[in-house]
Amino acid sequence: MSNIIGITMGDPCGVGPEISVRALAGMTPEERATIRIYGNLPTLEAAREALGITVDLASHVVDLPIEGAPLAWGQLSPIAGDAAFRFIEKAVRDAQAGTIGCIVTAPINKEALNLAGHHYDGHTGMLRSLTGAEAAYMLLASERLKVIHVSTHVSLQEAIRRSTTERVLATIRAGDAHLKRTGYAAPRIAVAGINPHCGENGLFGTEDDEQIAPAVEAARAEGIDAYGPISADTLFYRAYAGAFDLVVAQYHDQGHIPVKLVAFDTAVNVSVDLPIDRTSVDHGTAFDIAGKGIADHGNMNSAIAYARKLVSGAAKRG
Repeated sequence: MSNIIGITMGDPCGVGPEISVRALAGMTPEERATIRIYGNLPTLEAAREALGITVDLASHVVDLPIEGAPLAWGQLSPIAGDAAFRFIEKAVRDAQAGTIGCIVTAPINKEALNLAGHHYDGHTGMLRSLTGAEAAYMLLASERLKVIHVSTHVSLQEAIRRSTTERVLATIRAGDAHLKRTGYAAPRIAVAGINPHCGENGLFGTEDDEQIAPAVEAARAEGIDAYGPISADTLFYRAYAGAFDLVVAQYHDQGHIPVKLVAFDTAVNVSVDLPIDRTSVDHGTAFDIAGKGIADHGNMNSAIAYARKLVSGAAKRG
């Protein structure tokens, strides 16, 4: 596997260019040699000026044109949405060709993306489409809490429909395989219930008994160290305290809220079960502060560090 990490710049009007440049500037020359930023050089130069820092960009940028670049900071733009898509598309093709070993994505704006005619619910769906993958799962990784999701960007009503035995089992398998790859010999995986108190024996719904429990039983029959369903109101505290290595959340907010509460600035978004590796910052385009040189790049640094673990094949437990 290539040790080159490709950072996609994200929406040109957001903070993606700034956090990409700031992350590059903070690296050693050896680390910098393994970085390619898929973006637009004039935009990145404008970000560098906003930051007031000195770093060579040209030799690290896969430069893709944008009409009128640099665009105005902080504005919703279909031109920017199309550019963000093209950065990702180029990085995906290079990852498939083995030119880069992992993609790290800066934030995109879903509305701008759709205004440009690219109708995806976000990075994960786009990456699944571009790679032809049957499935992809969103895993949020922080130091003390890791969560993989059965569903993400769908309504709560649709999320409940998607928590089928088959889908929950597939999510458990994907999480188990990823944690084993990153150094866990036998990951302890807890599966959250979907209803309050896991339905209280059918009093508050039967999905936990009829759909989720059979998935956990099937996973255990395959040798996976899975537990559940466990009531979500206590599960995340137990996992954070060290009882479990990974939580399977049934829907977006169930998994995102606890991770963002305990690791808002450091959590990494990882796409699991794609044919290529991808990590990402876990925040948005922050149009309100774009171009002001104040965006925090800590989350980007965490995403790059996780990517380095994946390309090195030497990820260690934790």
